[in-house]
Amino acid sequence: MLLSDATKPIKEAAEKKDMVFCITTGSFFLSVNIDRQYALSSASSFILGFHFSKDEPTALVQSDGGPCAVLAPVQAFIFKSLLTDKSGINWKEVCDKVVSFDNVEEVEEFYIQQIETLQNTFGVLLLLYSVLCTKGLEQVREEMSDPMEPLIDGTYGYGSQSLINLILTGKAVGHVWNYDQNVGGLKLHGVDHQCEVGFLTLLEHLRYCEVGSFLKNPKHPIWVLASETHLTVLFSLEKQLVRPETPSEVAQRVFKSFDPEGNNFISSLLLQDVLKALDLVSEREYVEIMAKKLDSESLGIILLNAFMEEFFPDEKPTIPEVFTVFHYNGLPRSCPENKVMYQEGNAVLLECDMKSVLDNNPMLTCLQTKWPNIEIQWRSGSTPSLN
Repeated sequence: MLLSDATKPIKEAAEKKDMVFCITTGSFFLSVNIDRQYALSSASSFILGFHFSKDEPTALVQSDGGPCAVLAPVQAFIFKSLLTDKSGINWKEVCDKVVSFDNVEEVEEFYIQQIETLQNTFGVLLLLYSVLCTKGLEQVREEMSDPMEPLIDGTYGYGSQSLINLILTGKAVGHVWNYDQNVGGLKLHGVDHQCEVGFLTLLEHLRYCEVGSFLKNPKHPIWVLASETHLTVLFSLEKQLVRPETPSEVAQRVFKSFDPEGNNFISSLLLQDVLKALDLVSEREYVEIMAKKLDSESLGIILLNAFMEEFFPDEKPTIPEVFTVFHYNGLPRSCPENKVMYQEGNAVLLECDMKSVLDNNPMLTCLQTKWPNIEIQWRSGSTPSLN
């Protein structure tokens, strides 16, 4: 055997290690002499293991800012496993070397035996590297909107949306809308399937983005919540919260897509486009008749309520009006008495939309991007922090 043949696996492993390092920290922007020191400082917040709260046995503890981009999605899948009474968490696990398995049972047995690996200093980074190598580094780069953008911010150490989406959805797309969108001739990738757990963000209220229904309506009543700087998790035992959209809800979503300002009305000129998008009758003569009926005062606008009463008058809501929610925040300093524990709240869906305009209640503002008329009374008497 030639020496070059013997050292080939070692060389390939070293190259893969460098590629993982680069795609995680974005160090390909930097010179060889300074990139690793700079990149390691940006990723230093990810150097910690997985530890559960002594006050809440199934809640992960986050000691510092940054790694919530990994911890919060992992926590969401822990909830999913607990709520569905299943233990088969496959690729969302971690190991310190490449190991192949034939079935989920073997994976489970391995991690039961190697649980200390996850709890050691580099547990979070090992999970991240495992996800990247399992997915394939080239595939990750292809899915990212900007393959030169690091998964971990070089200044603050925050995880990017591509990293969050990779762990939540299995794809490293940089946006939260449904499917791909063409923006100024540029094809931007979004989420292409209904996800196991969901995602809501305060940035949608601020008009920075719009979360698509694949993330707003996941398969399980679990949502990662994003503020400007942190990720937490909301979950419920009420499975009716994530049943398939009704025709009425589809209509409201489509109508609002033509109302980007959130005014609850559209121009009368857009009525035909809305009807076409809903596969309703959209011939010009019919549209003109309906436009006059829905805009009887000739104001040039059509109200959402009038549209829904005309086309979906008898559909009754199937979402429960009252349900219990639980909130998780892994940062002890953001929790009452510095104890990481689930905060329980009683949610009520009011009869009319009530938009929160209070800057001191970002929790309610974030949740209203999914439930515009929600109100929550928290058992502790204070609203949990999103930060």
